[in-house]
Amino acid sequence: MPIEVGHDSSKTRRTMDVDGKAYAYYSLDAAKEAGLGDFSNLPKSLKVLAENLMRFEDGNTTTVEDIKAFADWAQNGGKTNREIAYRPARVLMQDFTGVPAVVDLAAMRDGIEQLGGDAQKINPLNPVDLVIDHSVMIDEFGNPRAFQMNVDREYERNIERYTFLKWGQKAFQNFRVVPPGTGICHQVNLEYLAKTVWSDTDQSGEMVAYPDTLVGTDSHTTMVNGAAVLGWGVGGIEAEAAMLGQPVSMLIPEVVGFKLTGAMPEGCTATDLVLKVCEMLRKKGVVQKFVEFYGDGLDNVPLADRATLGNMSPEFGGTCAFFPIDDETLRYLNQTGREKETIALVEAYAKQQGMWRNAGDEPVFTDTLELDMSTLKPAISGPKHPQQHINLDEAADQFHAYIEEQRHSDKPEDERREKRWEAEGGQPAPKEIPGDKGNHKRAHVTMKDIDGEEKSFELHDGSIVIASITSCTNTSNPYVMIGAGLMARKARELGLDRKPWVKTSLAPGSQVVSSYLEATGLQEDLDAIGFNLVGYGCTTCIGNSGPIPEELSKAIHDNDLIGVSVLSGNRNFEGRISPDVRANYLASPPLVVAYALVGDMNVDITREPLGQDNNGNDVFLKDIWPSQNEIARMVEDTVTRDRFQEKYADVFEGDEKWKAVETTDSQTYDWPSGSTYVQNPPYFQGMDKEPGKISNIDGARMLALLGDMVTTDHISPAGSFKETTPAGSYLTERQVQPREFNSYGSRRGNHEVMMRGTFANIRIRNEMLDGVEGGYTKGPDGKQMPIYDAAMKYQEQGTPLVVIAGEQYGAGSSRDWAAKGTALLGVKAVIAESYERIHRSNLVGMGVLPFEFMGDTRESLNLTGDEEFSIHGLEEDFGPGAEVPCTIKYADGATKDITLKSRIDTAIEIDYVKNGGVLHYVLRRLADTASAA
Repeated sequence: MPIEVGHDSSKTRRTMDVDGKAYAYYSLDAAKEAGLGDFSNLPKSLKVLAENLMRFEDGNTTTVEDIKAFADWAQNGGKTNREIAYRPARVLMQDFTGVPAVVDLAAMRDGIEQLGGDAQKINPLNPVDLVIDHSVMIDEFGNPRAFQMNVDREYERNIERYTFLKWGQKAFQNFRVVPPGTGICHQVNLEYLAKTVWSDTDQSGEMVAYPDTLVGTDSHTTMVNGAAVLGWGVGGIEAEAAMLGQPVSMLIPEVVGFKLTGAMPEGCTATDLVLKVCEMLRKKGVVQKFVEFYGDGLDNVPLADRATLGNMSPEFGGTCAFFPIDDETLRYLNQTGREKETIALVEAYAKQQGMWRNAGDEPVFTDTLELDMSTLKPAISGPKHPQQHINLDEAADQFHAYIEEQRHSDKPEDERREKRWEAEGGQPAPKEIPGDKGNHKRAHVTMKDIDGEEKSFELHDGSIVIASITSCTNTSNPYVMIGAGLMARKARELGLDRKPWVKTSLAPGSQVVSSYLEATGLQEDLDAIGFNLVGYGCTTCIGNSGPIPEELSKAIHDNDLIGVSVLSGNRNFEGRISPDVRANYLASPPLVVAYALVGDMNVDITREPLGQDNNGNDVFLKDIWPSQNEIARMVEDTVTRDRFQEKYADVFEGDEKWKAVETTDSQTYDWPSGSTYVQNPPYFQGMDKEPGKISNIDGARMLALLGDMVTTDHISPAGSFKETTPAGSYLTERQVQPREFNSYGSRRGNHEVMMRGTFANIRIRNEMLDGVEGGYTKGPDGKQMPIYDAAMKYQEQGTPLVVIAGEQYGAGSSRDWAAKGTALLGVKAVIAESYERIHRSNLVGMGVLPFEFMGDTRESLNLTGDEEFSIHGLEEDFGPGAEVPCTIKYADGATKDITLKSRIDTAIEIDYVKNGGVLHYVLRRLADTASAA
């Protein structure tokens, strides 16, 4: 589908020749000649944005003044308040967020017909790729059958969703689906979909070259920043609008330059680098800002490592983490099988536009910080947040302190120890736990291991029950993957094995990983210690770790043990990984192997042995850790261009299971009434042709009183759930057995399930209830009840609702259901101390008003959950950033007047809220266009 370029009133369009082929492009040098300003010292990421505005300048949504604002940005020290309309080249989706997006598109087709329009008007105008990667769950592990059995269960659970997505692939134009079992969306994007510089014909038929840009419905879309592709995660709602031709409204961002110098020392990996960077940037504060890496140290950072850094941009709070184009970019594009023509265009375009990284580059940045990579040390992060950086040699001590904090007993150590030992009854004498000061709880377990052999052992606080090599963050990086394989090889040779209580798994982000692990024989070594292939997709990192053995789960819950997971992922939020695990640590794949061998977070693996060899000799981490040269040689020999081309040759075809999925050719979807996976959402039913208005809020009650750093995991959980929850009750009433519940994420196409799952995370704490964990609140009668039940009772009474929160509300994954569920529960406004970027945007996209306290906090206001809130000033002259009065009425009748700041940040967002949300806004515009025609 041709791209629609703008007017180019400043005549900046030029032509370049690359290997005999002509390309039109929008020249930054020509912009300077036309008087638009000097862009030469801009960060490379802002040059990409400036070109985007030049290409789409139409005098309406994008003006010449918008383009000039980039030069002003540089002159003003990297700051401006200019709002711009950004149009990404394409959209990337994964299936958890993609299914509800396609559900919304299908519902919009129904909606536009109800408004008298044509269903065919609802089609993506920008290319969309949806990668099915979030549905595989680790039911089977540690044996050669694991992969096929998990695939079979994946299709059993998700056939309704897959049928729907295959229908969408046929019904919608400009929409491609990468079938299950191919890889993780970000790794597929990095290795195959991305081009760094894109080219397409415009409405005149001329070929135009321009930077590859995108938005994605997963916050880790930023992984492709490592390949100099500007992109970031947005909510599914915002992505749907972008698909339908709506620009992304944003302020020209501040850009923090991160200078890298030196090189990583022996024994450090890209994971150690990214965890340190995450700590530094979270401390710096980069929310709503771009981060751009520069400095001559980039010469020592291969693109796979850059992608690892880009991937974790959401964890340090940045919008993106951009790397400029250089020789390493070209090397990677060639290695991964990109067309020679594309690679030549990337080089020529980057050098012509000043987007090429040169030695000594020092662009203008809003702020900077620096890291000498030679100072890095091996590290992990945890137990609850990615920014909780811990040097590896301090990990055991910090875990001991964490246990002491969790147990907080004030009894003398001897008394604690005596009572604990007596509780063991007739079991064998407890083993000594390193670092235990009498705080650790323990239990005895007897179970059969994966080979059917009966094992007896002690489980205690700190026992590692999940060790997973997972997530695109690291599995896209052949250096750490081959490092893990070499660790496994050396451990196997010495006779070491995983501990019997550790659930091990390997879930690569693409089939290329398996190809090179098999070619080197390293997969056999990983298999030998339990790291068998379990699937290609997001698993443990998103809560799809699957159940641990029942005996372990029972021992943990019956004895209140603090179980541990170690994973090579990007998220370790509380309650995310497994309901049986409270402490989660992010680590490099080689360290995941090491912790699986030792099986205990209490052990200092830098000083204490991992185990004993066949002769009874102690084996230490240094004995099995591979050298950087050893890894690099194997990467060079086996991670080849041919391997990538072979695995991606038929990426959209799928296996026999996918080919066997049957669907119809209808243009509107025939919603199956009995489906518990896909239902027609209520958003557009009964919608008027004309938008409404923003009204004052009177007498609203508080649905939840939440603390700091409440993530979208807390608001919209993606993991498993039990039959005792509102969502579980809904499915049970429809004869769905608990074994078939699947996960919240897999059921995002059914609003009935997701409404009931909103605010239902097992670890969320509603501060109006003293010490209670889980999705509970006070109902209208003041009694404790599930949040969903309370919301429905308030809706019956016609009572509006608000949510009160602390700092960084909505951090984490870009989950549209965190906003959709909030809206469907009847919440009219959220009042927080601060927001993370994507969730704020999603709330606006669903018509929910986001406000921030001004000087007050939830604590200073002494809120208990019994108050009423009235927010006025919303009906006239209410604009972006408006300050409005709010009256709080306390239970004793006292009142307090405060001022709130609207976090509706742009004028177009006002229109979204008036329409009831961004999709309603788009639908009315399309219906109006059809009527005018």
